Amino acid sequence: MNAFTLSFAFLRRVQATALLAATLVMPVAVHAGQTCDRSEPREAAVRQQLDMAVKTIDRLNASGAEVVVIGRVGQDLSKYGQRYSHLGFAYREGGSWFVVHKLNECGTALSNIYEQGMGQFFMDDPFQLEAYVSVPRPEIQSRLREAIRRGQATAMHDQSYNMLAYPWATRYQQSNQWVDETLAHAMEPQIATREQAQAWLKFKGYEPAVLNLGPMTRLGGRMFKANIAFDDHPNEKRFADRIETTTADSVFAFLQKTGIEESHFVIRP
Repeated sequence: MNAFTLSFAFLRRVQATALLAATLVMPVAVHAGQTCDRSEPREAAVRQQLDMAVKTIDRLNASGAEVVVIGRVGQDLSKYGQRYSHLGFAYREGGSWFVVHKLNECGTALSNIYEQGMGQFFMDDPFQLEAYVSVPRPEIQSRLREAIRRGQATAMHDQSYNMLAYPWATRYQQSNQWVDETLAHAMEPQIATREQAQAWLKFKGYEPAVLNLGPMTRLGGRMFKANIAFDDHPNEKRFADRIETTTADSVFAFLQKTGIEESHFVIRP
């Protein structure tokens, strides 16, 4: 278990025009499970992303929630039967909403926990502007808020990043896995290790997604991408090209099945 200082990127929700101007001069520094392609953001795309952020904030305010689990369509995972690619916790503080999530450091095998404004959450070059919001029961929202406070959000964090980390191992950790394990820690504060968090998730019936990857896909990923590895997966599953990993869709299904979720809604432009 590695402990890391939270990197806070506080982006206050100001007028969209001011935020747009700031975004156009500040490069996006981190990408969840993507390489760092430093290209100039397109103004039209940035405006759409900011509009999406404002619409999301309006829907969150209307929901009456204080803490939610939010997912975005960062990558096209349709060929694997998955819709949402990246999860985070969004919470309200005063009149603003912030997202706490785990991000891969520019295609390396490292990661960290970041707190960002809602605008930044949608500026990670998403495949499609769409969000899924899971609203936990009120008493669970309180537990989650405590678990993602400064100094607490890294309790279940491991810096070693693998986009396809095996859910029942601790050699690596991917972004959605951190959300899942942090959820376990919030539900049972006595959980102090990732092994204990995974045991709780298994006991409660969490079922990871199974991705069918061919041998060439596995080989290419391991050889050419620092943020993809398969050596934490059991051999009998890995060589059968059945890769189990923590997807956003599988976490949302778990929240519904266990009754942790009180309601949910989808946000589109």
